Amino acid sequence: MSLTQSERGNVSGYEVVHASREFRTLRRHLGSFVVPAIVLFLGWYFLYVILAAFAPGFMRITVAGEVNIGLCFGALQFVSTFVITIVYRRWARRRLDPQADRLRQRLEVGRKH
Repeated sequence: MSLTQSERGNVSGYEVVHASREFRTLRRHLGSFVVPAIVLFLGWYFLYVILAAFAPGFMRITVAGEVNIGLCFGALQFVSTFVITIVYRRWARRRLDPQADRLRQRLEVGRKH
């Protein structure tokens, strides 16, 4: 969506930023991380669920003492959540935050006029 000069007079600064190429680039960069992360995590999660449902013997294999593979997979679900969060924070700080800051400054400058 692009706004013509006459349309810009009737829209908010947020709508102008939303229609900008920079915002679309920001959304595309966000998607380049989020989509693969979601696919990877859901694949890992459903592997866990499918193994628990259809391979209970495998999930019962003892690793150490009372700890079995199912318990290890369950704990690794939490670990993978934290790892994805940490990786995303670092990635966003490096890739998204500078772009978002530029858009925010553009919006704030437009508000002052």
